[in-house]
Amino acid sequence: MTDRPFPVTPGWLDWYRGPSKPRFALPPGSVDAHCHVFGPAAEFPFAPERKYTPVDASKHDLFALRDHLGVTRNVIVQATCHGADNSALVDALRTAGDLARGVATVRPDVSDGELRRLHDAGVRGVRFNFVRRLVDAAPTEALEAVVRRVAPLGWHVVLYFEAADLPGLESFFASLPVPLVIDHMGRPDVTRSADGPEFARFLRFVEANDVWVKVSCPERLTATGPRALDGERDAYRDVVPFARKVVDTFTDRVLWGTDWPHPNLKDHMPDDGLLVDHIPRVATTPDRRQALLVDNPMRLYWPEEAR
Repeated sequence: MTDRPFPVTPGWLDWYRGPSKPRFALPPGSVDAHCHVFGPAAEFPFAPERKYTPVDASKHDLFALRDHLGVTRNVIVQATCHGADNSALVDALRTAGDLARGVATVRPDVSDGELRRLHDAGVRGVRFNFVRRLVDAAPTEALEAVVRRVAPLGWHVVLYFEAADLPGLESFFASLPVPLVIDHMGRPDVTRSADGPEFARFLRFVEANDVWVKVSCPERLTATGPRALDGERDAYRDVVPFARKVVDTFTDRVLWGTDWPHPNLKDHMPDDGLLVDHIPRVATTPDRRQALLVDNPMRLYWPEEAR
């Protein structure tokens, strides 16, 4: 677009326009517990230190998708391209009102006034990224300092890391005195067995700590697909055993999200309607789907309304 102040990262995949209408009817009150807004860059510039420059994905685009898919509420997660400037996130939360909550990025020197402003806007957590290609160093010291600031607000910490890095991080994660939410099942290597030692270690970590798990991003984890495109009814078969095991084992601590607009995908851009149709493959009973999509995210993000 001509009014963009920054060029998009070469090869960036635009989000899927015109998603299909899901065949699977989401339970009333369903929450998309992991999604983002990008810009618009002309209004909310991206951070100078960002590792990528995405296509705009506005609050209006997100809320249109919400309504199209049959989602009721969103949890909007601050994207790394915006750094610690949460302006776009706060703007989206204020527009959505009580239909959205947020997960922010803050630095240890954040003021008490800014934390209160974020809380009043609907922020209920902070996110820290440990994926090496997206950050310059593991932010353990900063995370400890931030946790001391946000724990009195009742916030939690969202962690993004890859399975291979968990052994070096799990003791530190376990020491944090707040609930933890793990993005994308800790990014398991789905070419290995869901019953193998690496994923078993992740499950033990979840079992032993105050941890919630997002069974999100099969399109990011898959090695063999098939892709959620062209009406595919059985997408991402290689991810299903991992997600199903998490849902079956930790039914009361799982969350689901679209990850719209799917940043940094290199291979394909999924049809979000088909991602909704993927849910019954991993949450195989009505009770599990109700927990995954409604009851759990409400307890975590809208506890005052949770039953």
